[in-house]
Amino acid sequence: MSEIRLSPRQEAILRMVVERHISSGVPVGSKNIAGQSGMDFASSTVRSELARLEQLGLLNHPHTSAGRIPTDAGYRYYVDHLRPDDRLPAPREVAGALVVGEVRKEIDAAMRRVADAMSQVTHMLGVVTAPPARSTTLRRVEVLVLQPQLVMVVAITSTGAVTKRMFAFDQPVDPQLADWASDFLNERVTGLAVGARIIASRLAEPSLGPREQAFVETIGTALTELEDEETQGALVVGGQARFLEENRTQDLVEIGSLMHALEERFVLLDLLRGALAANEVYLRIGTELPDGTLRGVSLVAANYGTVRRNLGTVSVIGPTRMDYRLAIATVREAAHALSAYVEEVYE
Repeated sequence: MSEIRLSPRQEAILRMVVERHISSGVPVGSKNIAGQSGMDFASSTVRSELARLEQLGLLNHPHTSAGRIPTDAGYRYYVDHLRPDDRLPAPREVAGALVVGEVRKEIDAAMRRVADAMSQVTHMLGVVTAPPARSTTLRRVEVLVLQPQLVMVVAITSTGAVTKRMFAFDQPVDPQLADWASDFLNERVTGLAVGARIIASRLAEPSLGPREQAFVETIGTALTELEDEETQGALVVGGQARFLEENRTQDLVEIGSLMHALEERFVLLDLLRGALAANEVYLRIGTELPDGTLRGVSLVAANYGTVRRNLGTVSVIGPTRMDYRLAIATVREAAHALSAYVEEVYE
């Protein structure tokens, strides 16, 4: 909207319409503006300016209501030009979500806490994307005999993620063979990147006896196929129940399209790739989103990571009628807190 230039009076009226609609969820009419603090304009003047803002595509006139609501372009003008310059204090709930000693090395738990905290602060959906699988390394492997013919392989990565894979054998498994396999696997794969092609070659050892070689070939898939398993959990969503319980009857269409996107997680992952490449807050409003099915939805996101590279994104997603000032402050604090957290894990 850089080509549009509004007068100070038009900007003041647009700001009031946006902020009142965000707060109430109903169309804003001239009677809700004229005579209000800082709005010393006659009702006829306000009505004229509202009509002009509608002509410019910044407001919309729904149904037969006398009030207006912001369009996507109106929200964009507000965010770019009218949003108060003073920043909100960083939401304490977001930073506090990571002050938990038991999960200092558990990225999965940290992501869940941050997603829930962002949702709690903004009343929108909090979404966090995980670091790509190839950003993590294998820390420890355990081979456990649960029953005579049932073996479990536990793989622990550098991010604290734990995956378990069960293997059933035709014959009882010697517990000593399982203990040997634990030592062998840890010696061969500890420190290797998850999904690295070298893992398979490190498990192939010509000097092994037939029994050991056959056992390693069977349980080795727990490590060579680990990347696919980790990728399935690449998106953490917080506050779904809270979000749906909010009184948002006027946003049913937007919520429906958003819930569909959550079911098809690759849609959101694709959208958030743009945020991962950005160095500032990534904000897309309604029709600015590349996926046309997400009409009426806005995305506010920022990336987190180490000094050397971005690892993932934190974001707030919800209807275009959101408190953008609060959403931007929240994702900034979440990105800062999670970046400081992962520095300890990826150091």
